[in-house]
Amino acid sequence: MYDFIIIGGGILGMSTAMQLKDAYPEKRMLLLEKEDGPARHQTGHNSGVIHAGVYYTPGSLKARFCLEGNRATKAFCETHGIAYDSCGKLLVATNEVELGRMKALWERTEANGLEREWLDAGALAEREPNITGVGGIFVPSSGIVDYAEVTRAMAAEFERRGGEIRYSREVTGLDERRQEVVVTTTTETFSSRYLVSCSGLMADRVVRMLGQTPSFTICPFRGEYFQLPEHRNAIVNHLIYPIPDPSMPFLGVHLTRMIDGSVTVGPNAVLALAREGYRKRDVSAADLVGMVSHPGILKVLWRHLGPGMREMKNSLSRRGYLEEVRKYCPSLTLDDLKPYPAGVRAQAVTRDGKLVDDFLFVNTPRTINVGNAPSPAATSALPIGAHIVAKVREQVDSQR
Repeated sequence: MYDFIIIGGGILGMSTAMQLKDAYPEKRMLLLEKEDGPARHQTGHNSGVIHAGVYYTPGSLKARFCLEGNRATKAFCETHGIAYDSCGKLLVATNEVELGRMKALWERTEANGLEREWLDAGALAEREPNITGVGGIFVPSSGIVDYAEVTRAMAAEFERRGGEIRYSREVTGLDERRQEVVVTTTTETFSSRYLVSCSGLMADRVVRMLGQTPSFTICPFRGEYFQLPEHRNAIVNHLIYPIPDPSMPFLGVHLTRMIDGSVTVGPNAVLALAREGYRKRDVSAADLVGMVSHPGILKVLWRHLGPGMREMKNSLSRRGYLEEVRKYCPSLTLDDLKPYPAGVRAQAVTRDGKLVDDFLFVNTPRTINVGNAPSPAATSALPIGAHIVAKVREQVDSQR
């Protein structure tokens, strides 16, 4: 019998496990991960950006946890000797419409308590000679890191403090009883007094295993990237983001300096035809049927049909993809777009067709489950873990 079982070996699961062991050092804890190592899904397939909190609704969990997480991630890296770079982010407006949207973002960054600098076209060109725009916002606290390395360090801390990790243990069943939660995996069964799940792309399925009806379903969006050739690594000095269209759910194609010195282009956002559909040819009939039969997902796809078709076209045509980034970096060519692994974003969608905008948790008497944790979840992993630990403490104290 364990005191706590954590499901999920991504950065949220490892952050929670590490902090839970710190809060309850004498308790028996087990982390279960279905893959053969940590950070194999969203954590290991993202742009590695330490976000500052530019876009998020003031007062939301995303806004609060991102601001806290930016500082906490850097502090964790310094403590554990992990390389990171506070290179800063530039949001670039390429026309008058985007300049108007940029003014709204300027006000939001102020509400979210961020240090930032307004740049006119001349100042923008001075900072980034290869970037073209009518203005920009510079946010110095944004940075880059390898989140998989961060996750591995959290796993090592959890084990050093006495926690157990078992990989290749896919959870196939959950039974919440009055005094315990029974966890069935592909190889064995465990029991625990309390359970935390950080299951990403499988979040809604874990909630259903507990006998609950989730208010959401997970819709997988594949984000496709390219990488610039090595001789182009100096093309930008900062992270370069377009000004997002507020009617669209995603941020648009951007240029990201990676911690290894390379530069990636992306991501776009296309519907993945499997929960873990990292390649265009990855198709799961069961996942696909589940998506096309869900009224909320159908409403989302219909509402964004035009932009969605454009994203699909650009997914199939490098030329269309290139045009998205050439709006602000006109010197790039088709030859500059080299293959790079895609990621899949787990986005919670409600039955009435709304994308869940904030972090979401589903709690039962003995479990806490992360339901929605898209970007900036990696940046926010430490405060999210602290939030979960506080909720666990409330559960434990209420049942004494």
